[in-house]
Amino acid sequence: MAEAEPQGENWENSMRKMENCKKDLEKLLEEMEKITVRAAWMTYNMVTIHTNPDLNLSMKHLENAFLRCKQQVERKWQEVVKE
Repeated sequence: MAEAEPQGENWENSMRKMENCKKDLEKLLEEMEKITVRAAWMTYNMVTIHTNPDLNLSMKHLENAFLRCKQQVERKWQEVVKE
């Protein structure tokens, strides 16, 4: 017949499980906070873009300028490496 665990070990196991549960809940809450902040920023950006259509065009213009600049830098870098 199997012997029952002593009362002290059973209590320690319960406390360990509670600590693990607490840590897991803290991690989940932290992730939820991060997601909430991201959602709030996304909403803010959407409202800003919808209320000012010129902003969307400006953003696209900046993105295109950035991509052209990036290509130019990559070309120059390749030329320097070849030399």
